[in-house]
Amino acid sequence: MSLTRRSLIQSLAATAGLFSLAMVMPRAVLAWAESAFRATAEPDAMQALFGDLPIEESDQVTIRMADIAENGAVVPVTLISTLPGTESISLFVENNPLPLVAQFMIMDGTEADISTRIRMEETSKVTAVVKVGDKLYSNSRVVSVTVGGCGV
Repeated sequence: MSLTRRSLIQSLAATAGLFSLAMVMPRAVLAWAESAFRATAEPDAMQALFGDLPIEESDQVTIRMADIAENGAVVPVTLISTLPGTESISLFVENNPLPLVAQFMIMDGTEADISTRIRMEETSKVTAVVKVGDKLYSNSRVVSVTVGGCGV
C-alpha cells in the first residue's frame, strides 16, 4: 500500500477531527451536573443533582474515613455501596464552600468501591448518596478537621 499526499492529508484531518471531539466531549458529558457542583449549600447541590427524589438512610452505603482529619487539604475516603444496581455515588461535605465534592458513575457489573482524597474546610458532616434506579440511599458521618484545607 503506497502512501499518497492525499491519503496522508485525509488521515491527518480525520485524526485532528477525532482529537477535537475528544477534547470537547468531557465538557459536554459533565455539563449536566455543573449547577450541582457550583451550589454553595448542600440542600441546593442535592436538589440540582437529584431533584425531588427522597433520600433513604441505608447501612449498605459505607463511608470509611478517619474520625479526625489532621490536614483538611488531604482527607482519604473510601465509599462502598453493596446495593445491587448502583449507578452512581455522590459525596457531599456540608460545611465546604462547594458541598458537592465528587460524583462517581458506576458501570453495570462493577463493584461500587471507590477510594479517593478530598478537601475539607472544617469539621463537617460527610454524606454519600447512592443512586439505584429511581431511588436514593445515603449514609453520613461527622469528621473533625484540625487544619482546614479549603482556604482561599
